Amino acid sequence: MADSTSTSPASGAAKEAINKTGPHDAAAKASSAAGEAKKALPKQNEAFRMMGLPRLRLPSRNWSIFLGVTGSFFGAMFYDKYQTKLAREKWCKLVSHIAEEPLPSHTLARKVTVYLAAPPGDGLRAAREHFHLYVKPVLVAAAMDWDVVEGRKEGDVRWKTAERIRKRRRAGSEGTPDAEEEYSVESIREKAGTQVYDGVGGDVVVGRNTWKEYVRGMHEGWLGPVDAPVVPGEVGAEGAEPGTHTPGLGGVGDAAVSLATNAVAKPPSLSGSTSESTQSPVATLSETLESAPATSDDASPTADTPAAEEKKDEPPKPRHPPPYINADAYPSATLSALIPEILGPATSVPFPHILGFRNTPIRVYRFLNRRRVADDVGRQVAAAVLASHRPFEATVSTEGGSSSEAAKELLSEEASWWKTTYKPREPHEEAVWIEECTVEERLAGRMRRFELTSVDEERAKAIAQGKKQGVKVEEEG
Repeated sequence: MADSTSTSPASGAAKEAINKTGPHDAAAKASSAAGEAKKALPKQNEAFRMMGLPRLRLPSRNWSIFLGVTGSFFGAMFYDKYQTKLAREKWCKLVSHIAEEPLPSHTLARKVTVYLAAPPGDGLRAAREHFHLYVKPVLVAAAMDWDVVEGRKEGDVRWKTAERIRKRRRAGSEGTPDAEEEYSVESIREKAGTQVYDGVGGDVVVGRNTWKEYVRGMHEGWLGPVDAPVVPGEVGAEGAEPGTHTPGLGGVGDAAVSLATNAVAKPPSLSGSTSESTQSPVATLSETLESAPATSDDASPTADTPAAEEKKDEPPKPRHPPPYINADAYPSATLSALIPEILGPATSVPFPHILGFRNTPIRVYRFLNRRRVADDVGRQVAAAVLASHRPFEATVSTEGGSSSEAAKELLSEEASWWKTTYKPREPHEEAVWIEECTVEERLAGRMRRFELTSVDEERAKAIAQGKKQGVKVEEEG
């Protein structure tokens, strides 16, 4: 029997091969152990480990980029929001002393008129939000009353402004007087002995497009006629036929009149037959109406009649009547005798508004810098509340020449208007926004604009510095 300890030649060769490769395996194991020792993480803090907190480590490259971008954006957004709040509070505190002034019980508070219009290419909601964010807080802080004139479409503010002035002129015995309303607000206040605030009122105009309509409406109201000019061919003009009834054709009204006339002219006879005397007048009227010739009103709406074709071809009607006077006729127009020595005063509030996907970087920049808009708008509204004003400069030199300062108010906003604003208008549409803002010399000399005095500016700076110092004291405490 062979010895159990004996080995075969094959196993001996394997052992020799293993012995030959043994030093190489030891070196490989040593190098791997050294690499693992280098990759080993530092020992975790025992306190954090006992609290069950995971091991803290830096985020990866992608997470670092994401957190850096989002953190910077939200940080800039919250910083701008905080600075906007400080700017709003600064101007509110500047005018808050007016709310503490006593006012007689039968005297109305001072009122300003706010003019709002939908920006080009957008709706009225954007203008309303701008008013509620920046204009309204300052007016509320001063306990001011205001009346809002809104315009949803181009030309609405122009018409309403001119109509308010024409109503004032009619009340002063110019033109055809308006019908007196027994229960109007003015009459009720007059009977109750309520007095209007005797002082400077003022107008606050939001946006460049609203300002152009405001100026156009003011010129139309004070330079144009009080009553609407009669256009030849319209209803009410000389030589025009106000009626639409065609002579020689009977209608429902003619049938009813003829029936009533015959009933009065021929009373029923007592000796007549029973059937004739008991005939119902309703049946007689229905028979007369059936025998009457059909008119265009009785025709089917789907009938192809000349009147229906004319209605289809009729162009859309304008929202308001055309202006009573054009800008070319301003120099030769007669100024109203009721015009006051001072018009307004007024102030133009900036309304930066831009649309379009390509303008997204500009919109993001403006979104993160709303504190500047709040400070600028607050300054203009505070000047209107404090009622400090000055005349508009007669001429302002520009690249294209010289013009009135009132005509160049907020001119930079036109560059941000939507491109469809400059398209040609339809015959029933107005083009006040794309036309030149014309200011007549006689009105330019009477117009005034609100502006803060140097004393008020110093007070505003002191209020802002005081708030910053208060914030620093709170942080140190």
